[in-house]
Amino acid sequence: MLSGPPVSSALSADQLLDQFLGASVRQRRGLLPSLIDRRQEWRPLVEERLRDCDPEGDDWGPGALIQLLLDDDDALSQAFLARHPVGWLRAPSGQGLDHGPLQRQLMQQHFEAADRMTSETLRRLAGAEAVRRGYVYYSEVEGISGTDLVSLDRLWSVYSRGRFGFSVQSRLLLAQGGRWERLWPRLGWKQEGVWTRYPSAFTWSIDAPEGHMPLINQLRGVRLMDALLAHPALKARVEG
Repeated sequence: MLSGPPVSSALSADQLLDQFLGASVRQRRGLLPSLIDRRQEWRPLVEERLRDCDPEGDDWGPGALIQLLLDDDDALSQAFLARHPVGWLRAPSGQGLDHGPLQRQLMQQHFEAADRMTSETLRRLAGAEAVRRGYVYYSEVEGISGTDLVSLDRLWSVYSRGRFGFSVQSRLLLAQGGRWERLWPRLGWKQEGVWTRYPSAFTWSIDAPEGHMPLINQLRGVRLMDALLAHPALKARVEG
């Protein structure tokens, strides 16, 4: 009789990491509970295992391991942060910005701070006038560096188990025929003429609905979000 893959409880810590990083997305999600339960066994192995992972890629497996490593504020997590002061993932900028602070927030699952930092970054990318007025015009999106938008999207995706980010929101919107009114409930956003960050209407957690973050707070409808998702760099990620 042919046997299936070994159950996670029978695996060594090394084997569990191998199975997790080599699994399909569906299998990986199924392994997460065992990974969480046994994290004290494999946490000392993370730094070495990351050497075999691509810091320029989109794989969320390493991001999940990093977040679980940092769940405990101990010598292991402090040593990791000291070795990676701007984060493990390479997030280049075409406009000379440092995405390290955003990555640090996402690595530690400080999603509300990361969301606000993302909005601030978009204003800086759009230019001095956007910074001065406090929001981005949809017409300014075309001039934003595609390198930076891709870096922002990758950071959100890698540190959310592939659940958050602009490209995730774009795929969900396409699945709803481009109709935002159909997408609001699925994203878990409260829509009352404006998009809000009220605590009762938003969930700053990895368990939030798929596509829940980042929130692009717009007082003038969805034109900015449409412009962002139509940016050639983000469209290429969705279509690629």
